[in-house]
Amino acid sequence: MPGITATAVGLLVAGAAIYAIIVYNGLVRLQNEISRAWANIDVLLKQRHDEISNLVACVKGYMDHERQTLEAVTQARAASMSAVSISQKAQADLVLTGALRSLFVVAEGYPQLKADQNFLALQNRISELEERIADRREFFNDGVNTYNTHIAQIPEVFLARLMKLQPQQMFRVSEQERQQVEVKLARGQATA
Repeated sequence: MPGITATAVGLLVAGAAIYAIIVYNGLVRLQNEISRAWANIDVLLKQRHDEISNLVACVKGYMDHERQTLEAVTQARAASMSAVSISQKAQADLVLTGALRSLFVVAEGYPQLKADQNFLALQNRISELEERIADRREFFNDGVNTYNTHIAQIPEVFLARLMKLQPQQMFRVSEQERQQVEVKLARGQATA
């Protein structure tokens, strides 16, 4: 009997160790998926930053009276590029998206600019990048949700505490950013 008991205890300990390894590897995989999802967003943000400088250069000649709008885009781009953490980048990205929307709304008041092929190509490229960024944010939030759920469930919560894992923040839009942008054109027109 003592041999059977020792074997049973040994199998139980080995099973628990294997289970702990599986849970550990799963948590590490989830962390890496979140990092990869954010890295994919970061690549698209970099591409958008590159296109924005081209857009501002293209628009400058047409929009002499809209310096404030161009400066807002330029400042938002600079803030977005200098952001370090995920939350800073997410916040800066929201500001930049709002500034771009304002720029595109203001551009509606300039028929020659709207007819410029370079502007149209850049506008389409940035719109395409915006859609891809939105898709990647969704993947990021899915990964964060899965990770946060796993580190809060029993028995993963115990191993997560040993690993000192903390819940991650999802990409969220604040109430202020949900408001529609109002843009006043230099010619006295207002658009919302």
